Amino acid sequence: MNRYFRAEIRSNRPVHINHNLLSLANIDPMVEPQPGQFYMLEVSKGLDPLLKRAFSLFRRTQEGFQILYRIKGKGTSILKDLKKGTVLHVLGPLGNFYPLPSDSESPLVIAGGIGIASVFSLVEKLSKKAFVFYGARAEQELFMTDALESFHRELVLCTDDGSCGVKGTVVDVLTDFIKKRDEFHQPVIYACGPKAMLREIAKTALANGVKAYVSLEEHMACGIGACLGCVVKTTSGHQRVCKEGPVFDAREIVW
Repeated sequence: MNRYFRAEIRSNRPVHINHNLLSLANIDPMVEPQPGQFYMLEVSKGLDPLLKRAFSLFRRTQEGFQILYRIKGKGTSILKDLKKGTVLHVLGPLGNFYPLPSDSESPLVIAGGIGIASVFSLVEKLSKKAFVFYGARAEQELFMTDALESFHRELVLCTDDGSCGVKGTVVDVLTDFIKKRDEFHQPVIYACGPKAMLREIAKTALANGVKAYVSLEEHMACGIGACLGCVVKTTSGHQRVCKEGPVFDAREIVW
C-alpha cells in the first residue's frame, strides 16, 4: 500500500503551553501504524518551509491518527494555526517500531518531556501491563497525564525540582525501582526523551543487565533514508534514524 496519502484535520487544539494535539482523518487508504513509528507532514503549500516535518505517532484513532507536537520553530508555528477541514499531504508510517515484550517480560516505559508523544501508543497497546515513568524539569512541563490513567499498570511522575511526584530524574527513579522491586521478572525498558536522558538510561540498563530500547530524535529532511541527514553512530557503523530507527537497542548506540 502506498505510504503517501491525504489526511483532513479534524481538530488541532492546545493541550498544554506550546503543545497541541492534532487529530487527522485519512482520506486515502493508509498503512496501519505501530507504536514508535512516525509521519512526515506537509505543513505549508508554499516553499517556506519546503520540507515536510517529522512527528511521532501519538495515537491511532477510528478516523485516522493523532500527533502530539511541541510548537517550536517555523514549521510547527504554521501547523498550530491550521484549521479543521484543512487537507495535509502525509508520508508514513515510517521507520521501525517498539518490539513488544514477551509474556514473561515486564515493560518499563520511560518518557522525558515531549517523549511522551512516542511512547503513549505503546502504553495503550500494552493495556495495563506497563510501569510508566514520566519526568520533566518541573510540574508545568508534565502533560497528558490524565490520558495515561486508563492504560498503565503503575504511573510514576517525577520532576527535577520536586514540584510534582518524586523529586529527581527519571533515571534516578528508574534505578531505585529496578533495584527495589521484586514483583516483576525480566524487565525491559522502552524510552524516549532528551538524548542525555537516553544515554543515562542505556548505562543503567547495561549495569543492571536489563534490555532497553530507545527512540532517537534527529532532524529529518526526507524520512526515507535518502538524504543521510539523520545518521547516528552505532556498533554496526552509521545508521539512519528514519530507516533503521527510530527505535534502537540501547546497546547498539555509540553514545
